[in-house]
Amino acid sequence: MMQQYRAYLVGEDGIFRSAEAFEALSDESAVSFAQQFTRHGKVEVWQLGRKIAVLDSERSPPPPPPARSGPILTRQ
Repeated sequence: MMQQYRAYLVGEDGIFRSAEAFEALSDESAVSFAQQFTRHGKVEVWQLGRKIAVLDSERSPPPPPPARSGPILTRQ
């Protein structure tokens, strides 16, 4: 039996920016379906009042600069 779910796009401020309603056979299939929305940011998957999952954004932050293991020598 199909269940009603919603995927909420979460803004950087933690506020829901938009929602997509859909039906799925299980929580696992709902999470799999909602994964497509992560290209726009973090997504929360809900089934009525029950939070199913929080999916991280596909947009990853830039990697930190490489760690330096010693002093940096400069010419003056």
